[in-house]
Amino acid sequence: MTDFLMVTDLGRDGLAETLRLAADSKRNLAAYDGAMAGKKVGLFFEKPSTRTRVSCEVATVELGAHPVVLKSDEVGLGKREAVEDVGRVLDRYLDVLAFRVFAHGNLEKMAPLTTAPVINLLSDRSHPCQALADLQTIAEHKPLEEAKVAYIGDGNNVCHSLMLAGAMTGVDVRVAGPEGYQPAADITARAREIAAKTGGAITVTTSAAEAIGGADVVYTDVWTSMGQEAEATERIEMLMPYQVTMDLFAGAAADAIFMHCLPAHRGEEATHDVLEHARSRIFDQAENRMHSFRGLLLYLNG
Repeated sequence: MTDFLMVTDLGRDGLAETLRLAADSKRNLAAYDGAMAGKKVGLFFEKPSTRTRVSCEVATVELGAHPVVLKSDEVGLGKREAVEDVGRVLDRYLDVLAFRVFAHGNLEKMAPLTTAPVINLLSDRSHPCQALADLQTIAEHKPLEEAKVAYIGDGNNVCHSLMLAGAMTGVDVRVAGPEGYQPAADITARAREIAAKTGGAITVTTSAAEAIGGADVVYTDVWTSMGQEAEATERIEMLMPYQVTMDLFAGAAADAIFMHCLPAHRGEEATHDVLEHARSRIFDQAENRMHSFRGLLLYLNG
């Protein structure tokens, strides 16, 4: 079975089928009733979560599978027990292993040792499940191969997965952030390599206005994630020129939508009026975390 540590693990055909299943099950959930009956899906949380925990657990139940939720203090990943041993033990009990972790390297240690697919629910390098929901939300607004997406702010794990997923589906992705906060060079290079084959485009700039000009989608994320609290003051100072305000949003296409993967720090990465704008799709995007995870489970389990 395919692991899902990075969105590229699905390949273009797998990504397209996952998105198709997500959209179809959103429209007609009854058609997938019992599709994973008798299966057991492990959901491990080294980092706390609202959307990921609830969306994944509900999607699992909707398909007839049984969710097994584990928290960090119950497992002690890499502390009480070696990462590799945790993976091999859980593989004996469960049909799917989904992990929300700090270090991406821990997923890379486990995946080769398990027969069950390993899903990355978030790591410091990648957030591929979020990218699935992002693509589903964008596609509900405009065909992906026609979409221009401006990501403004910190070039973090969400940005990495959005760039790669966008490149795979022919999206024009523009990332704007200050020097030192831009996406990893190897991710940018990989996304550009993929985009050259799909008709997509990847731009990285320090100019928010350049990125947002004529964009169909304006996207931002928190500037200080869990584990970065000590850097909060510096991050806010560096990233405040990239705050999505109504004036900045006005530079996008007339029908552009606003996206944010949540939770939002209102008044930091985006102003309240942008978050509550009539064309804000942040709660549709949050809902699509459930539908897209359902699509992913269906795809990975055939």
